[in-house]
Amino acid sequence: MTSGAWGNSIPGVGTFFVGIDVAPGRYRCAEGKGGWWVRFTGPGGGEPVGSWPLPAGPTEIEIAPSDFAFETHIGSHWERVAPARADEEGPAEPRPVADPTLRQELDRAVARRRPLVWLAPLAVLGVGLAGSVFLGTLWLLGMAMMATLIALGTPSVSLDLQRARELDRRRDRYLMPEQLDEDARALLGRVQRAIDTVRDSEVNREGMLDSVDNAVTLPRQEWEIAQVLARQSRLRAEQGEATLPEVKAALRPLQEKLDLSVEAVTRRVEALERYAERTRAADEALRAHRQLEALTEHAHEYDELLADTVRDDLAIPAIERLTAQSDALVDTLRTRLTEATEAGDELPPAKP
Repeated sequence: MTSGAWGNSIPGVGTFFVGIDVAPGRYRCAEGKGGWWVRFTGPGGGEPVGSWPLPAGPTEIEIAPSDFAFETHIGSHWERVAPARADEEGPAEPRPVADPTLRQELDRAVARRRPLVWLAPLAVLGVGLAGSVFLGTLWLLGMAMMATLIALGTPSVSLDLQRARELDRRRDRYLMPEQLDEDARALLGRVQRAIDTVRDSEVNREGMLDSVDNAVTLPRQEWEIAQVLARQSRLRAEQGEATLPEVKAALRPLQEKLDLSVEAVTRRVEALERYAERTRAADEALRAHRQLEALTEHAHEYDELLADTVRDDLAIPAIERLTAQSDALVDTLRTRLTEATEAGDELPPAKP
């Protein structure tokens, strides 16, 4: 599954390729007790990290855009709760990109093999039944237990391996960031940030945009742009090998064509960014609209407040009269205190 078409959940059991089957981001499972997960990080997934056994209760996992695959074995499922975090020191590395039709091909290839994975446990059970005639019930029970263990473990592992083999046969149908040079990775990162902005926007999630068209068009845009960027990277690398002035002069017309190609794909990237910016503006307008709706729901409180304010205006003269009376009382009190002080000064001194 590619950008724009991802769901927000991952099944509890299986191996899933990042950028093909699942979106990077932070995921949470409601119950992971006794389960495990493995993130295949590094080039080609050659640096796996994992956790086992998982504690009881909810568990969270961060699947990075640079991860190759994610393997999980839990009793519940994973739900995406947040997009991938950007690198604090700069934009995140671009994630792998796949032909939008690749996931469906892999699913069909695995589905064709699914009935075959049950042959192994059935064969073991058949041997148990045949041998029980000569070896008795204990033999049958032992083989039945073995068949059960194989049935519990073999199908998932076998199908995951089959999916990996099918993916390996289709290397031309997906691109890894390592296949791009620095300029191309920068452009692909811009593409993916724009697509993520649209895909994760409130207006898209709530169907206010054409979410079906986004799910189809955006992955195609990403894949087509990535293919062009890969070709540009390869041609730039070839031109970089030319050191002789004569060769560089001969390559100048080709360099000009390459520059035109870069300008064209950059305009396409900028168009995606404009779409993302307008989507962001639509989100802001949606939030403002909802705030206005919330205020409208409380309009009656403003009417009541206005009525109370009118009553307050009528009460002002009475309040002012009370204030004047209070001031008069304060003045009287001060006068009385002064008189008392003066009267005290006139008293004869006390005896020692």
